[in-house]
Amino acid sequence: MEIEIKASLIALLDAIKVSNAAVVSAEMARLDDLAARGRETLHPQLLHFLERRSYSKAAMYLGGENNIPVGACGGKAARAGVAEAVK
Repeated sequence: MEIEIKASLIALLDAIKVSNAAVVSAEMARLDDLAARGRETLHPQLLHFLERRSYSKAAMYLGGENNIPVGACGGKAARAGVAEAVK
């Protein structure tokens, strides 16, 4: 399933670059379906990226990237920012 996800991510990111709305929409729907079907078997981090539509991070994860940037979805930097905002 990860091979299908990676192919879909590549198609989606390429379509975004050329503003092909039809392909973007189709690939987003495909990724939603793949995430739903793989909920029990996909790595939790990959599933997290797909569910939050962090497609660049999902592609980085599948590419073996070790330094995926922390975003506002609950990583250390996000928690620190929230803690500062609450003070």
